[in-house]
Amino acid sequence: MQILLISATTFEIKKIIDDLHFDVINDSFYSKKIGDNSVDILISGIGIAFTVYSLTKALNRKKYDFVLNVGIVGAFADWLKIGDVVQVTSEEFGDLGIRSKNSFSSLFDTGFIKPNEFPFTDGKLINKNNAVLLLFDTESVVGLTVNSVNGNKNEIEEIKRKFKADIESMEGAAVFYVCLMENVAFVQIRSVSNYVEERNKANWDIPLAIDNLTKYCKDLLNKI
Repeated sequence: MQILLISATTFEIKKIIDDLHFDVINDSFYSKKIGDNSVDILISGIGIAFTVYSLTKALNRKKYDFVLNVGIVGAFADWLKIGDVVQVTSEEFGDLGIRSKNSFSSLFDTGFIKPNEFPFTDGKLINKNNAVLLLFDTESVVGLTVNSVNGNKNEIEEIKRKFKADIESMEGAAVFYVCLMENVAFVQIRSVSNYVEERNKANWDIPLAIDNLTKYCKDLLNKI
């Protein structure tokens, strides 16, 4: 099977690259044969635009059977713990729309896109591929993707009310959108490094999140 692992930064998956001895092709691309699978790693860059471009280009260059999007995230849900590894099964674009003085309206709210226009389902991007979830009994969560991570208390509360998301990233919905449009199987695996709150790095634990993500992904790549 041809597998593409995509991450926003090398920092988030450097231990995976080092521990599994991936060959360096260039600064943003790595490759290795693992069992019967050929695994490529793509570093997309941070954010929606860079991810859409990098992933679309990669899928046009080579036919992949499976895309694995991994990285660390912030959690809205207080039932999630720092270090938890989760599978994101649905995504929304959290700041694609129109902001007025006191509110935000999505492109679905304003009628620019129909909520069930492909690849959306009721305004959401949904991954119905449960293979990894079933194999590893991962907790499934709802994702929200934004261009700027949130650190303002009032805006965070507004987002929680509107989107009911469990976690926040800057790339997830971009991967969902491209893979659904290109009809490529995919999964998003994330590890919680912090809560989405007023910015306070003292409450973060990035090393723990990366360690847990690394262990999970190494097991996954060796068993898939």
